[in-house]
Amino acid sequence: MAASNTERAQQQVDEIEALSSIYGDDWCVVDEDEKIYCIKISDCLDQPKWTLCLQVILPPAYPTAEPPIYQLNAPWLRGQDYMELANSLEEIYAQNLGESILYLWVEKIREVLIGKAQSSDPEPDIKKITEEVDEDDGDDFLLDYQPIQEDQIKMLNYMTSESQEDEELPPIHHGNPITDRRSTFQAHLAPVVTTRQVKRVLEKLYENKKIASATHNIYAYRIYCEDKQTFLQDCEDDGETAAGGRLLHLMQILNVRNVLVVVSRWYGGILLGPDRFKHINNCARNVLVE
Repeated sequence: MAASNTERAQQQVDEIEALSSIYGDDWCVVDEDEKIYCIKISDCLDQPKWTLCLQVILPPAYPTAEPPIYQLNAPWLRGQDYMELANSLEEIYAQNLGESILYLWVEKIREVLIGKAQSSDPEPDIKKITEEVDEDDGDDFLLDYQPIQEDQIKMLNYMTSESQEDEELPPIHHGNPITDRRSTFQAHLAPVVTTRQVKRVLEKLYENKKIASATHNIYAYRIYCEDKQTFLQDCEDDGETAAGGRLLHLMQILNVRNVLVVVSRWYGGILLGPDRFKHINNCARNVLVE
């Protein structure tokens, strides 16, 4: 008899709970409502050489009648390597129709990474890859507003060479605010093609007293470098542990490029728990769609 929707939903819940306990900090919930998850996988060495990020979306008919939608993210993974790994995952799905297969997928990818680490493959040439892990962050107990925006801008100063001419300020779009239990979230978006533009947009936003006084200004950006065919990307939590990484994952899954998204949160005195991540991602997704 075909599994009912309730049974499928329960299978998904059970699988997610199991994976989250198996992989701990390497498992990240990007969007609970949309069933988007991310698993950071590396070879088993103390100092891993090879790391890959598997992002999955679980469709309603998974696992009985539909495979997960997935994306493999690693700066070194392209061409032949990507095809071979994708074929292995398709094969696992075909051999285990109707079963929960995410664990098999993760361990297959790990096996491939261990193989690469043990072979004579040269180490990947990885610039800075941002991978956030969701720590048990005690939620919002550190509520004293710390004006750390200046530090963030200083950091970006190091990344942008002073010799470049002053580039023009890109247009900034403001999304509709979302309010829940006295906390308000609002996303701001700007098209950017250089880290200097990222810095200029942040400076412009922080000139607004309301934005500067937000409890957190979380941001992430992705800039596509045509010549190297790679992404320059980074994120900032601004005191909201793991929020920047989740925002960046959302942007990776939506495959957006040349965009900076900033989400301001004004804390209202009531702890929201994991709901705060949902609101951050929702207002970011809304402004990206607009």
